[in-house]
Amino acid sequence: MADIVSFEKIKHKKKMATEDLIFTILNTTFLVLFAVVTLYPVLNTLAYSFNEGNDAVRGGIYLLPRKWSLRSYHEILFERPGIRVGAKVTVARTILGTLTSLAANALLSFILSRKKFLFKSGMSLFWIITMYASGGMIPVLVLFRYLHLTSSFWVYIIPGMVSAFNVMVMRTYMAGIPDSLEEAAQLEGAGYMRVFLSIISPLCKPVYATIALFVAVYHWNSWFDAMLYNRFDPQYTTLQYELMKLLDSVSATTGTTSGAQMSQAAAANTITPITVRAAATIATMAPIIALYPFLQRYFVTGLTIGGVKE
Repeated sequence: MADIVSFEKIKHKKKMATEDLIFTILNTTFLVLFAVVTLYPVLNTLAYSFNEGNDAVRGGIYLLPRKWSLRSYHEILFERPGIRVGAKVTVARTILGTLTSLAANALLSFILSRKKFLFKSGMSLFWIITMYASGGMIPVLVLFRYLHLTSSFWVYIIPGMVSAFNVMVMRTYMAGIPDSLEEAAQLEGAGYMRVFLSIISPLCKPVYATIALFVAVYHWNSWFDAMLYNRFDPQYTTLQYELMKLLDSVSATTGTTSGAQMSQAAAANTITPITVRAAATIATMAPIIALYPFLQRYFVTGLTIGGVKE
């Protein structure tokens, strides 16, 4: 009887091992296919950006350039002053906007997370309402003009300093920190600012990194505010707005130029709208992608814990 039971156990283990193997193979195959589908457009754009323009017109480029050339990057980095100005403004607004937004959201979240704060429920409800209702584009534009924010760099920084979503995520995370830590610090004579700087903030690194990534991506990719508030002030243009204008001009040129004319233009130059557009896309996408590995270890922890704790 013992031998029969042992045989049944072995048979069951073999069956489980076979099922696990099949699942692993299918899961790995799916993830590989998903990675290929996700990465191929980026790698294809990268290949076009490093290819000679007259050769790129022929098409047929997939993962590697046929004829290597840096002419397209030279065109967008050194021969288009608007992109250089936009890059400086975008870097400045990304750094300054991320720091100020992180500080403002963290301080407000700390206040709303304190149990002794009488108006935390009312203020939390007020911030949540702003997530679903707004004054509209025209009233906001009129308000910004009245506040002298249009035609200035600060229109990128001040209006976006506080975000209701970011405040709610930070508040939920801070509310999950044990009250005993704050009480012990207050017994030692620490005030609220000291508690925030020395106890709460070091424990909130994961959620800080998550929010910083959200804000940085928003500032880096933003272009609509530049078009709306600083359209006639080229010194305040942004990189994404210049890229949008470049793509529009490329589309207009491609739509109004016949194939023969485009081939003649490509033969006379080593760049074409195809390669310039690809190079501009890669140049604006690469810095923000390079930021992800440094914040990845905090990202999942900060987002999940900040979203589920009460």
